[in-house]
Amino acid sequence: MQLIVLGAGSSAGTPVIGCRCPSCTSSDPRNHRTRCSAAVTLPGGEVLLIDSGPDLRQQALRENLMRVDGVLYTHTHADHVHGIDDLRSFCQLQRSQIPLYASMEHAAIIRDRFGYTLREAGQHWDLPVLRVQEVAEPFEIFGITITPVPAKHGRSGVYGYRIGNMAWLTDVSEIPESSMGLLEGLEVLMLDCLRYRPHATHVNLEQSLTYANRIKAGVTYLIHMTHELEYLALTAMLPQGVRVGYDGLRLDFSSAVD
Repeated sequence: MQLIVLGAGSSAGTPVIGCRCPSCTSSDPRNHRTRCSAAVTLPGGEVLLIDSGPDLRQQALRENLMRVDGVLYTHTHADHVHGIDDLRSFCQLQRSQIPLYASMEHAAIIRDRFGYTLREAGQHWDLPVLRVQEVAEPFEIFGITITPVPAKHGRSGVYGYRIGNMAWLTDVSEIPESSMGLLEGLEVLMLDCLRYRPHATHVNLEQSLTYANRIKAGVTYLIHMTHELEYLALTAMLPQGVRVGYDGLRLDFSSAVD
């Protein structure tokens, strides 16, 4: 299977509007971060998105993304869900309904805010044609087991997702002990790392490195970063086995869980 990092940025993206800091003025494309999301290509060629942020159209064009067969939602903050209308293009291309997967809490929010997208396929494709499915336990899509990994985002609950030997954990302030066992034996861990200073609803660099050391994936990539974290400066600070994620990063990983 393959993971494409569609976006490694935080809610403001990088460059930030009006900012002249080293990251925002950098010519290094690894400092140009759209809002945090990913695409996972399964062995059969099907594509699952993790979140649909407001930069989805731009990300899909950049990565030549031609299909979406499902979306795994971590939570429903604007920078993770407000590209939902751009799923319309994939519904039109495929002439099929796209399923959305979320916790009970966040599925209810999708129904409330985006109910107009939840409809059955018909003769007209002028709107997204989606359905939402609540998930709590591991479930299968196209023969691949998807494991929700519950975590905390401040006082809110969010999901990370484990797919094969890769896990994606964004917007986390705490990974409960009850979820740590779901993260054993990972080849690839994609882990929230908002900034250097502590934050109420995200882990900072120190906390991210502590979790990376506990989980001990083959390699950990930091994601959901603000412009405070400049690519080369941050890279120079990281221990072996931890790297800085960036838009367009492609990683292969196995579908079989050890």
